[in-house]
Amino acid sequence: MSSGNQELRKVGLKVTLPRIKILQILETSDPHHMSAEDVYKILLESGEEVGLATVYRVLTQFESAGLVQRHNFDGGHAMFELKRGEHHDHILCLDCGHVMEFTDPIIESQQEKVAENLGFKLHDHSLYLYGKCQKKKCPHKTSD
Repeated sequence: MSSGNQELRKVGLKVTLPRIKILQILETSDPHHMSAEDVYKILLESGEEVGLATVYRVLTQFESAGLVQRHNFDGGHAMFELKRGEHHDHILCLDCGHVMEFTDPIIESQQEKVAENLGFKLHDHSLYLYGKCQKKKCPHKTSD
């Protein structure tokens, strides 16, 4: 728990039990991308008395402090993931909502070239790809 305490203090946030619990959930979650409702459900299942409004507030504070990144995938709720330092892009299944991370040096290089050709110096970008799991029965779907 001291690691979470240090992370919170490092970004200037007071160490509170809800912040520690939410940070722990984000650190240990699989998948890495979670909605506020996902975090809230885990808190409820573990017997924690933290309201949904508190979860939203803490996630927004974490985003402002640079601890998490918010993603607004099309057609869904905002999803949050811990910032781990390395850049990656995302692909999302349109059937089940499963999100996977990927990196591709060719895509990264091409984006730099496009920006340069248009007279821009690229500082940041977000790439979301949308598709469908290629298995007959989606391996990530929890219910039909």
